[in-house]
Amino acid sequence: MHEGGESVLDTKKCRDQRPCSALASCAAAFGLSLALGATASAQTSTAGTAAPPSPPSKPCAGEAFRAFDFWLGDWQVRTADGNVAGVNRITRREGNCVLLEQWTGASGSTGMSMNFYSPASDRWRQVWHSASGALIDISGGWTGESMVLTGTIEYVGNATTQPFRGTWTPLEDGRVRQFFEQSGDDGETWQAWFEGFYARRESPAER
Repeated sequence: MHEGGESVLDTKKCRDQRPCSALASCAAAFGLSLALGATASAQTSTAGTAAPPSPPSKPCAGEAFRAFDFWLGDWQVRTADGNVAGVNRITRREGNCVLLEQWTGASGSTGMSMNFYSPASDRWRQVWHSASGALIDISGGWTGESMVLTGTIEYVGNATTQPFRGTWTPLEDGRVRQFFEQSGDDGETWQAWFEGFYARRESPAER
């Protein structure tokens, strides 16, 4: 500021004196002073401001992000009585940060979910939506020998919401049992919503 002030005075003095052969030099000096002052101001304003840390190249490479890997694959899903309920494909996406579920029911119904682990909450979360208007939002983690996620199901068509719970259990024969429950009394009691047994599809004929 001090140097800028002197330049203004010098320029004014040069203009007041007629003739002034150094007028162009004064103006140039004044412009240089302003430029130097702006540079110094910018350097001062950024001094002490730390640059944000660079994100890791593979942010989802930790072991906690692999806890749901047993569900990955191309599956045929049957009900407890052996009837085919549909097929389901679960794949890794977005740099292994997301498990994408793509479901096709035997009757032609469809749905999909995004599943991911949040280090901040130390919880897995699933957000599911089907063409029939079922919106599931549940979260949790391992409980005993199962992945258990709890939250809500919203029926978009009539805007009603109820408590909901999903349980995935790896079985010794390589299958996975998926069990969904819904509560109509705020979690006091639970009713079965869907039970399916996942078996890997090994040949095109099973598709």
